[in-house]
Amino acid sequence: MRTYSPKAAEITRTWHVIDAEGLILGRLSTVAASLLRGKHRTYFAPHLDTGDFVIIVNADKIVTSSNKADQKFAYRHSGYPGGLRQTSWKDLLANDPEKLVFDSIKGMVPKNRLGRAQMDKLFVYAGPEHPHAAQQPVKFDTSAIRRG
Repeated sequence: MRTYSPKAAEITRTWHVIDAEGLILGRLSTVAASLLRGKHRTYFAPHLDTGDFVIIVNADKIVTSSNKADQKFAYRHSGYPGGLRQTSWKDLLANDPEKLVFDSIKGMVPKNRLGRAQMDKLFVYAGPEHPHAAQQPVKFDTSAIRRG
C-alpha cells in the first residue's frame, strides 16, 4: 500500500478566530501552532503546508501561569558585541502583547522555509477587532483549553 500525500489543489484552508481572553499563553500557543501546521487534518504531511489561517484577538488579555511574567525575558541581539537586550514578559504584555504571542507560537513551528510559510498565516491583534471579516472565519471553541 502506498503512502498518501495530498496535492496542493486538495488542501482546503479555513480561517479560525481564537479569543485569547483569559487563556494561558503556552496552551494557546500549542493549539494555534497545531492549527497552523495542519496537524488536525486527516491528511497531515510533515513536509507540506496543510494548515489553516489563525486569527488571535484580545492578545492583551492573555494570562501567564505562575510568576512567568516577572521572571521570564524576551531577548534580542543587535549583532554587535554587547548588543544583547532583554525585555521582561511583563513589559511585553503591557506594551506589545502581539509580539509575545507571535514569538511564543513561532517557537513551536519548524525552523525552515516551511515554518515561515506557516507563520505567514498567523494574525495576532491586541484588541477584539480584526480586519478579516471578508474571509468568513469560524470561531474556535476554546473550552478545551484550560483557562488561567
